[in-house]
Amino acid sequence: MGRMVGIKDVARQAGVSVGTVSNVINRPEMVAEATRDRVQGVIERLGYVRQESARQLRAGRSRIIALLVLDMANPFFVDVASGAERAAREAGLGVMVCNSAQSPEEEADYLGLFAEHRVRGVLVTPADVTGANLESFRRHDIPFVFVDREVPSADGCSVSVDDIEGGALAGRHLIAQGHRSVVYVSGPMLLPQCQDRRAGLLSAFAEEGLAAETMVHIEAERLDVASGRDAGARLLGISPRPTAVFCANDLLALGVLQALFAAGVSVPGEVALVGYDDIEFAAAAAVPLTSVRQPAFRMGRTAAELLIEETGEEREDHRHRRIVLQPELVVRDSTFAPRPGA
Repeated sequence: MGRMVGIKDVARQAGVSVGTVSNVINRPEMVAEATRDRVQGVIERLGYVRQESARQLRAGRSRIIALLVLDMANPFFVDVASGAERAAREAGLGVMVCNSAQSPEEEADYLGLFAEHRVRGVLVTPADVTGANLESFRRHDIPFVFVDREVPSADGCSVSVDDIEGGALAGRHLIAQGHRSVVYVSGPMLLPQCQDRRAGLLSAFAEEGLAAETMVHIEAERLDVASGRDAGARLLGISPRPTAVFCANDLLALGVLQALFAAGVSVPGEVALVGYDDIEFAAAAAVPLTSVRQPAFRMGRTAAELLIEETGEEREDHRHRRIVLQPELVVRDSTFAPRPGA
């Protein structure tokens, strides 16, 4: 590999000082046109690219925001990233998206990388539920905003959705459809989202005087389609079989749907199914999926706006905020058919 072309190489080839080359790049109006054209010609011929990271480190200001999500295979986080990218672009900033894959160890590695590169700030959906990774990250004095999770203290911003209400929306809908035995398929219950959606489902049961024992809980290893298929197989072994399933996200629900189809179980004729997130694939499933919609794009955009405010020119006026958005139930075919006798 050849040596990277530096600003000194450009200056030497153009017969000017390093300061003149810097002015051509950063303050071209200060350089005579003939000199400016000569320097630009050398830059193009040598293929010089300024070392932006070094310049930013000297200035103490990065133009990069980091976004660390749980699972980039989940379209929900793609929408979150799109919202964050839009807000950043409007502010003249860029977004570096990284995937912790629900691993606290990978999360810690990425946070270390962000600190090394002195990013402007971090948007994060924590994988480490103990909070130890982010507590350690605080010493670098790089602001961060929680996404899809409430910040556990007043020392930071967060943008989340009322997942308890989201679980309640799903539960009330299934109860209104006549269901009295419901399976809740969650991801790892260490995740607050999984806890809150279960709590919301149980609150809907309590509103109707139904015992909590009428809910069967299947805890999946991960929040993905493969784990949903495994959960569906476990569901098929329950006797008597519950008549409805509420999943902690749409990927789990799509996996359960695959397992039920493979076993010849009709959805919604024999089992009604509700997901969470309302990703694009929910409406496009073989049986369009009823789902609790989260405003993912808005969540990402709002979180980025808070971070930009905290790290911008008006940061002295910034006040930490917890913003809680409201979910919405989107009813489709997977719960639509009335049950006999319901």
